[in-house]
Amino acid sequence: MNGCCACGSSDTSVVLDLGAVPPSDLFPDVADPGPDQRSPLALMLCGACALAQIVEDDTEPEVPRGIEPQALVDQAVTALESADAAGWLHGATMREFPSPHGGTWVPLMVERGFTETEGSADVVLDSFGVMHEPDQAAAWQARAAATAPGGVLLIQVHTFAAIVEAQQWTSLRHGHAAYYSLTALKNLLAAVGMSVVDARTFPLYGDGLDGTLLVAALHGDLPASETVRGILAHEAALGVDHAGSVAGLQKLVDTDVARLRRWLESERDAGRSVHAYGAASRTVALFALAGIDRTLVASVADGSPAKQGRRMPTTDVPIIAPSDLVAADPDVVLVTLPDLLPELQHAYPELAGRWVTEPPEAS
Repeated sequence: MNGCCACGSSDTSVVLDLGAVPPSDLFPDVADPGPDQRSPLALMLCGACALAQIVEDDTEPEVPRGIEPQALVDQAVTALESADAAGWLHGATMREFPSPHGGTWVPLMVERGFTETEGSADVVLDSFGVMHEPDQAAAWQARAAATAPGGVLLIQVHTFAAIVEAQQWTSLRHGHAAYYSLTALKNLLAAVGMSVVDARTFPLYGDGLDGTLLVAALHGDLPASETVRGILAHEAALGVDHAGSVAGLQKLVDTDVARLRRWLESERDAGRSVHAYGAASRTVALFALAGIDRTLVASVADGSPAKQGRRMPTTDVPIIAPSDLVAADPDVVLVTLPDLLPELQHAYPELAGRWVTEPPEAS
């Protein structure tokens, strides 16, 4: 058992183990016959600082091939408006720690009169970046050091509480070293001399949950807002810091994999063509575990040109352009990222009535 990558504690427990699955962003060329790489993928929870983290990751750092969903682009605007209204955006300088996901808040901050710097800054931003850092202790030290005295550190993450509450085991992927509850963030920031003083939640992870968390942290030992206290109480009720509560994720893996397989086989046997939209990282393990091939899913459309002409790992399912999906005239389109649905419905009215975001139980 590995020690915690943030606090070094040996009090860790494996709460989710997917076995050997393909790296989440290694999409082979469609002409590459394989075999494709598989690597162990498991999640453990630290009993000391409450950080959920990858047990080990022997894959190469991801090659960004995706495009930022419009939902995240829109949310960046909303998040900064919320931060501004809360009085978090003060001073003149800003610094952003980058994320492999490609989004940036720098233009939005420049519009507000901030100047970007590589040194310490009045406002330090990290939107889905720190979760990729294998050495979490060093990552949080760096972000604290970058925040000027009196400055604010703004961290945006997918909250681990939503993963637990909605049982989203497909969120586990190579390259994501850590998954944060507010409980864990509070502990990690305290270890580098900072306090969580306020937070905002935003719906993004589906199921009507507030799946994205924006946290404001300041240097020193400072009181938390009522909002923070409320989120922490909700997480305590969910048991996000207890291995026994989180271990329920494991029970759904076989259930969800079998359900997808049964539904796809039912559609095939009924003569209906099924395609998918979104060559998303969270789909890689699901397709691999379910043994998907082109007889079940004819193709996966994706808006990223860098993914088109490739295939889903460990399958023969090609990744195509959205225009090719429309031309294929599918009977059913499985949306692998439910948050994309409004965007897709607007962009492709020709496919109205064919979108499926959750595989139903096959009849």
